[in-house]
Amino acid sequence: MDSAIYNNKEFADALISKIHRLSKIVKKQVNLMEVCGTHTMVIARNGLRKLLPENINLISGPGCPVCVTSNSYLDRAIALSNLPKTRIFTFGDMFRVPSSVSSLEKQRGLGASVDIVYSPLDAFEFAKAHPDETVIFLGVGFETTAPLVATVIKYAEMENVKNFLVLSGHKLIPPAMEALVSDSQHFIDGFICPGHVSVIIGAEPYRIFPEKYGIPCVITGFEVCDILEAIAYLLEMISGRKRKSVFIQYARCVKKNGNPIAQKTIYDVFDIIDSQWRGLGMLASSGLGIRDKYSDFDAGNISVNLIASREKRGCLCGKVLQGRALPFHCRFFGNRCNPEHPLGPCMVSSEGVCAAYYAYERR
Repeated sequence: MDSAIYNNKEFADALISKIHRLSKIVKKQVNLMEVCGTHTMVIARNGLRKLLPENINLISGPGCPVCVTSNSYLDRAIALSNLPKTRIFTFGDMFRVPSSVSSLEKQRGLGASVDIVYSPLDAFEFAKAHPDETVIFLGVGFETTAPLVATVIKYAEMENVKNFLVLSGHKLIPPAMEALVSDSQHFIDGFICPGHVSVIIGAEPYRIFPEKYGIPCVITGFEVCDILEAIAYLLEMISGRKRKSVFIQYARCVKKNGNPIAQKTIYDVFDIIDSQWRGLGMLASSGLGIRDKYSDFDAGNISVNLIASREKRGCLCGKVLQGRALPFHCRFFGNRCNPEHPLGPCMVSSEGVCAAYYAYERR
């Protein structure tokens, strides 16, 4: 289908009408979780919750990579920033995220060398030009960003740029989704799956959800009509009108098997490891660690003094990421915690649930 249709008002109206018809067939309360920060923002910015029937509930899950990054990772990054002749490079959203005791922003104010970049290539080029400095790139992201970081590590090895290192905080989305539905008390009836991640991994990793848990999945894009169409497909599967499966609504970009070249690049450089997620704890086989072959470029091997990591007392970011609390439920939301003075990453990140609610859904 022509991508222009997904910005079409008439198509949107038709999809909303279809959703209302299907909601009467389903009858029960239906909880649909999106696990993509871009989806979270599109839903909030366009007021989609207000357009849906009362029994259709959209829940935001752990789809923001900055938000799910644990304080222990941030504490290590901050400890590394204190080392002499060391420069930290990071994506912008990580800069202001509070850790147990500080943030990269505060560290720079105290004299640490911390730079915001749009690509790990920027850090790599700096490392080549400044061989007397240790350059550490903070590799935070899901399967979407991992291929580029892996490629840059390969460049560093080929060109023998040993002062370029990566602190890997990459995470894998399907294990986090499974952690949510493995709980016998889970409340998720369907998943709106992330388009960007699925361009890389395809549809196969989501098959476990309809086959083992009876939960349908739709991989969708980022226009309003993409998301509305995904909701309609999910309701058709939940109502029994279609078999529960993994449906690729975003077929204009996502293939069943994803991008095999990107996948090979990831696993040439990274091993699958257990990883700590904010709100979900330590999840088996949910992260990416740098392989021994590339250990010279692994900043995790640098010895630093670390404090015992702790969360901000009273912050509900962890529960928000599980879909078990709304930003409104947090006593800090909108007063002590706001975009100018964030207490948790869900308010900092441009893909964070609290940031989305603060900007678009407070009223």
